[in-house]
Amino acid sequence: MTRTPVRPDRVLALVVGIEQYAAGPGWDLPGPADDALRFREWLLARGVPDNRIQLHLAPLTGSAPGVPFHPADHDSLRRAFIKDIPERGGDALWVWWGGHGVLDADENTRLYTADATSTDRRNIHVESALTRLRSDVTPGLGVQMWMVDACRTFDEMHHFPQSLPTERFPAGSRVAEHEQILMLAAGRGQRAVNDPERRRGVFSDIVLRALPDEPLPDPMPLFEAVKERMNVLRAAGHTDQISGFRLQRPGHTEIIPPGRPPHQGQGDEPAVPPAARIVTALMAYPLMGDRDERQTLVNELPAAVVARMPRHPMPRTDVIGIFRALRAQPDGLWKLYAAVTLIDDDPARASELSSAVRDFLANPAPGM
Repeated sequence: MTRTPVRPDRVLALVVGIEQYAAGPGWDLPGPADDALRFREWLLARGVPDNRIQLHLAPLTGSAPGVPFHPADHDSLRRAFIKDIPERGGDALWVWWGGHGVLDADENTRLYTADATSTDRRNIHVESALTRLRSDVTPGLGVQMWMVDACRTFDEMHHFPQSLPTERFPAGSRVAEHEQILMLAAGRGQRAVNDPERRRGVFSDIVLRALPDEPLPDPMPLFEAVKERMNVLRAAGHTDQISGFRLQRPGHTEIIPPGRPPHQGQGDEPAVPPAARIVTALMAYPLMGDRDERQTLVNELPAAVVARMPRHPMPRTDVIGIFRALRAQPDGLWKLYAAVTLIDDDPARASELSSAVRDFLANPAPGM
């Protein structure tokens, strides 16, 4: 389908980058604000006026974006979807979002806003926002492109003390003329990898390098270029995530779900990377879901390692940090094994963890 070119001054962009959350330093995520600013520069270079780019940031303390921006709290972003976008109008909309996210029990993607805490996880309900934007409350904006660089791990894996808020956006009557494109950094249940040293999301960086010169690119070539680069990184062991894509336009819907890794036969089950197998084996222990019990485990580990170990309130993220710290030490993973089995001596879980450690040591790979 050939699309009529959109004038740059008729493009509206909502650009969000959240690095710091009210939940505290354990949620810090270096990179999304920088990625958002890079995307803003790309839009400006394609002729999109600065006053058509609505920038919402929550940069880390000490970062200086150097340009005016709106806050990235729930009320501000809700107002952007409810009021600002419909009122400003135009022919096309970009939504760029980098930050933390989760997949709820109903398989909906939730994107945490900057005022989220562990007991009040304020968020934007992506599917609800899409429904609103393709109803008659949003005149114009016939083409809407979303780029979401956020995790889509299962909410129940994180063992938060309270459930997610249930708010959805109000929508009008359904209409059929909108085209919506949604690009997702991670597949169902997956993490989106971030590079804190370079302050970039892996997916965001790939998208920014693949974007062509026009301010509203043809989505399929863009996604194919992104998918090809992600396949290369995955084959090299640098990431496990598989990006997803959904296109809905009048008379046509196309969904590209997470596919099989390269060089894999159609009848084969996807191989579990050795690092991911260790994390899964560790998460099988009930103690990993309890913050105090995880601290008891950490107290059994070498003091020199523990002193430099980053901690996180989310259980799986914390376990990944523990794994990363121990894998860098001689016999570190076996020390981790000894500490875990000292606290929980279940033979079946111990057998799987031991096998996973041996598998990783025989096939070490970067990326986690």
